[in-house]
Amino acid sequence: MKLRTLEIKLESVSGFEKPNAALEQYMTPATVAARMLHEAMMKGDITERNVLDLGCGTGMLACGAALLEAAYVLGIDTDAGALKIAEKNAEKLGVAVEFRQGDIGSDSAFAGAFDAEVPFEVPFDTVVMNPPFGAQNGSEHADRPFIDAALKAAPVVYAVLNGGSLAFATAYTEGRAVITDKFRCEFPMKKTFAHHTKDCVNIAVDIVRMERL
Repeated sequence: MKLRTLEIKLESVSGFEKPNAALEQYMTPATVAARMLHEAMMKGDITERNVLDLGCGTGMLACGAALLEAAYVLGIDTDAGALKIAEKNAEKLGVAVEFRQGDIGSDSAFAGAFDAEVPFEVPFDTVVMNPPFGAQNGSEHADRPFIDAALKAAPVVYAVLNGGSLAFATAYTEGRAVITDKFRCEFPMKKTFAHHTKDCVNIAVDIVRMERL
């Protein structure tokens, strides 16, 4: 599937009905999702692969992976309401995606499942995720449990990171993973919460591909 075709299909994905600022529930733009997933597909990390979307929200990345003919896609999120929308998005796009509710937080029982010998029914080849940036007060380092879980779940991880976070990501994963590819793109963030003063702000994000050591 061509990049623009994927982007057009993903533009139909519905977002959060009542986004939660504490969870940093910003919908991943179709442009960003399509760019990351297309790059992953070109590297052989999506098509006919088992793909896990951590913090899937309303299913943008999970549905995109399914559109690119992943063998199996599982999306996990803590928000039951978002998962209901995700299921409707998958149905609308005509793709098969399984969604489950679970907390990726490091102190959760769910996160502990990644330490099991067989954490899920199938082994995952690739994780795709847009984790929280930790930009809200009290949510600093919110991305770390996602990175930890992702590296336990699959040998290849694609993540959207706050622009300028490459040094952190490299240091945090030292000895566990290596960043093999990276590219920067604009993330159009639409006005979502009361503290937003502009209708849309473009922020720089870094998309990285990590391989577990």
